[in-house]
Amino acid sequence: MDAYDEGSNARHGPAGPDPRRDLPGPAPAPGDPEDAPSRRTAPPAPGVPADVPPVPLSPPAPLSPAAGGPGGPPGGTPVADPPPGPRTGVAALSLRYRIGAAVALAVVAVGVCVHLGMTFLHVAPANTVSKKHRETIENWIYPEFEQNWKLFAPNPLQQNIAVQVRAEIRTADGGVRTTGWYDLSAQDGRAIDGNPLPSHTQQNELRRAWDFFVATHDDDNRPVGLRGTLSEAYLRRITVLRLDRADAAGPGGLVERVQVRSRTTNVPPPKWSEEEAQVPTTPVYRTLPWWPVPEDEARGGVG
Repeated sequence: MDAYDEGSNARHGPAGPDPRRDLPGPAPAPGDPEDAPSRRTAPPAPGVPADVPPVPLSPPAPLSPAAGGPGGPPGGTPVADPPPGPRTGVAALSLRYRIGAAVALAVVAVGVCVHLGMTFLHVAPANTVSKKHRETIENWIYPEFEQNWKLFAPNPLQQNIAVQVRAEIRTADGGVRTTGWYDLSAQDGRAIDGNPLPSHTQQNELRRAWDFFVATHDDDNRPVGLRGTLSEAYLRRITVLRLDRADAAGPGGLVERVQVRSRTTNVPPPKWSEEEAQVPTTPVYRTLPWWPVPEDEARGGVG
């Protein structure tokens, strides 16, 4: 009976070795023991000639601890990632509060920029913008943000200005006497010399008060505007406090009036300077009128 008469058990195709039979394993590599197990190879697919070399199988990838590898849970069950921590800072706020924080930050940033711009125009040399908006700039700067320096100073100060004061004292027996001149600037200078950390009061209080007075008075010592009256009261209070520290009134005495003057001397140029003009060294005095002292201010209160 031929191949066409065997029904479902007939062999279809050319005669030869059955491809479904197991192929012999690969020959051992040189140096391997003869009894070593054969290398793992993939079984040939149906219909592939027997002379095609087998394809080696790749070793399985190691499992991570979360997928059942060494150190992980048994059974290879995947472990979910831990939940994220709670949000902090602005991210923890609701949308409404985050919008409010952003608006507040924008307002602060705009205010800082405006303040820096106003300060720059105040201390910078006169220009078109500062001249056009002078009133607005001064309203912003004075009195809280007053600046007594300039961005560019072509003519630095070349004078020594000393502020001095004397007082008219009502003595305990009813008499009146006038003290000598107290050099308040010299007192501040002695307190600053040798002091690595001098106070702001010793360095600037008296100087700023005198600059404030000069800027708000004319050459005849008459106040210009309301700030002139304020500068007089400020300078008077400083001098009265300094006289009280020096015990100028004496036992039972009372300061009734004070008089302030300035002593200005030019700083001579150094010997190596090329300036030919001779700078006068004679002191120039500016004496102010007598100021009455309110009684409560003379006793340490506020006048």
